Amino acid sequence: MIPEDSRFETDPEQLLPDLPGLPGDWTVDVPDPGDPDDVARLTVLLRAHEKEGRGWAGAAEEDVLVEVSERGLRTRSNVVVRDADGTARAWGSVHDRAGGRMLLLHVVERGLPDGVARACSDVLVEWAVGQAREVGAARGLEVQQIDTGAFEGDERQARWLRDAGFEKVRTWWQMNRPVQPEEAALVPDPAGWERPEKGVRFRLVRRAGSGMPDEDDLRDVHDVLEEAFLDHFNSWEETFEEFLHRLREDPGHRWDHWWLAETVDGSEPRAVGALVGTVSESSTGPDGSYVSYIGVREAARGRGVAKGLLHTIIADAAARDRDRVGLEVDADSSTGADGLYGSLGWRTKYVTESWHRDVPVD
Repeated sequence: MIPEDSRFETDPEQLLPDLPGLPGDWTVDVPDPGDPDDVARLTVLLRAHEKEGRGWAGAAEEDVLVEVSERGLRTRSNVVVRDADGTARAWGSVHDRAGGRMLLLHVVERGLPDGVARACSDVLVEWAVGQAREVGAARGLEVQQIDTGAFEGDERQARWLRDAGFEKVRTWWQMNRPVQPEEAALVPDPAGWERPEKGVRFRLVRRAGSGMPDEDDLRDVHDVLEEAFLDHFNSWEETFEEFLHRLREDPGHRWDHWWLAETVDGSEPRAVGALVGTVSESSTGPDGSYVSYIGVREAARGRGVAKGLLHTIIADAAARDRDRVGLEVDADSSTGADGLYGSLGWRTKYVTESWHRDVPVD
């Protein structure tokens, strides 16, 4: 369940009584989501981090607000390191993602002197370790995992994480596929179509009279993805409430980008596949679509379910005049997903890494 109150410690001073290595007039506090200057500054830090790591920036203020807004703070906590003038020079955000798994966003300004930059990093990590103990204790765990990331080739980030006790555990290919207008005809209708020879139907999640999606359909999406990812790397059980809360926070969230695949060769249709898509907005050209999640129940694999779902989001993107569909794939996928994506035209655009540290909860 989503807690009424955050499981995190809201006062960074409780976790950081000392600030070794920082200049004496630097301070640590929390960002103010109601202050446009604070939000803009965090956006600058995040965009510079992206540009250094992969060559270009994509973050916008909406991405920052996911982390720092009042709604986000039900499952998140933030800290900033400020210089003598009050300007944020480093930013950390932790996300109570699921039982046993806490995500860490770790951003330090590019261009700071090495010693000061390293001190900022150490402060963010020490704060995150303290928060891991807080949320782990609230969940009744013995060990709380911190899951953070780096762009492949970002040696500064990798060095800091390694020195702080993190281990690089996985590599992820961030893939992209161009979309052509004529691909709108790739499936009969992205809202609903059928492959009778496979006994499979693909459709959008149903909408109630209020315009909100049907809860039974949403639960089917959640259940399919939970089962499909059981044998995937670092899979953690996520409640239905946590799942919906998290995905609805995404700036690109749209209910009309959620699809189910169901078998229709039995007495009752059964959900066997799901795809959750989002919008990748662009300020310089057409928007794109993004595959946030795609999963197929093991018993239904080999029936073209994943391929059908991917064809559906490609056709939907083309019908919306979008020019690309992106996704992420585990470089060591046990299901051969990378081969399917490659055969359908996806190519790796950049590479990211997962770094983990297990924190004992005392």
